[in-house]
Amino acid sequence: MTRHQVVVIGGGYAGALAANHLRLRADVEITLVNPRPDFVERVRLHQLAAGTADATVSYGELLGAGVRLVVDSATRIDTAARVVRLASGATLDYDHVIYAVGSTAAIPASVPGAAEFAHPIAEYEGARRLRTRLAELPFDAPITVVGGGLTGIETAAELAEQGRAVTMVCGGTLMPAVSAPGRRYAARWLSRHGVTVREADRVAEVRPGAIVFADGTVRSSALTIWATGFGVPELAAASGLRTDPLGRLLTDETLTSLDDDRVVAAGDAAAPSGQPLRMSCQAAGPLGAQAANTVLSHIAGTEPAVINQALTGSCVSLGRSAAMRQLARRDDSVVNVFIGGRPGAMIKEMACKVAVGRIRREASRPGSAAWVKGGRAVASA
Repeated sequence: MTRHQVVVIGGGYAGALAANHLRLRADVEITLVNPRPDFVERVRLHQLAAGTADATVSYGELLGAGVRLVVDSATRIDTAARVVRLASGATLDYDHVIYAVGSTAAIPASVPGAAEFAHPIAEYEGARRLRTRLAELPFDAPITVVGGGLTGIETAAELAEQGRAVTMVCGGTLMPAVSAPGRRYAARWLSRHGVTVREADRVAEVRPGAIVFADGTVRSSALTIWATGFGVPELAAASGLRTDPLGRLLTDETLTSLDDDRVVAAGDAAAPSGQPLRMSCQAAGPLGAQAANTVLSHIAGTEPAVINQALTGSCVSLGRSAAMRQLARRDDSVVNVFIGGRPGAMIKEMACKVAVGRIRREASRPGSAAWVKGGRAVASA
């Protein structure tokens, strides 16, 4: 019997689920490449940094029988030789690749001192370093969180609930991706918990122990946390594959690379039709299942299905006792409805558990993954 070698690059929400889903065929040999030996719950990194939760799960709990884990980093997909080259110097032969490298922290080089003195929180190692640094600080030391999006809000709220002195610098609208009622609710929570929100201000420089605003004002900051947006690894571009301006792999609506039909993308690093879904674990898991389905269709010689997926809002935690579930239409456009307080916190915690639970279920029952469909309007692009 012919064996089909599939290498999944990246073991996050998309890659881990894709690896398990591929087990629908008994003749597929699956190798998952990941730089860490454990799965990272990125939705809990703000909790890891604040010391309120761990954020890792053993792959032994998440990967189904037959999935081989290689702890290493991919440096190049050699499409001519059909091998994935690894940082260790090893190579992995493949018939098909699932490109699920996820996203990374993004500290702009245009802000002097940010890369040297600010602490990113978007990746596990950064969150661990931040946790260590927080433990060294007096509780009344001034902390600055740069970024007014969901990551910034969750980080600021987690620390403020502990009694930390937190200032948020948004550089624009607080939580621009949620509804006006949702923004007002979050702003009230932050105000009640002593967070100073500087909505319109922008950080122009980061110094040891201080930040500088665009107008030249210097403000003390014993610790500056950077939480503004995400980047993606450069692996696709380094492999000679076309990407969007951020570096996400350009694919068609089946998630197949525009340059090589043996490379299929999923998660934060995929840009189907140049119109990627919002970076989130809500999008990543289902994209992993759909990428695996595309690979299985390629193996079977059948036409793969176009992606069929909706995003229906977002969750943002406000410490351990409250959260907000922002509702949205299937195309991810928000409506003026949210669920806050303790009910919101319960929904947020359930969403975190579902994201990991979906991977665990797929390990025991390949093909069990389900998600909300509809909402995408570029299938003919």
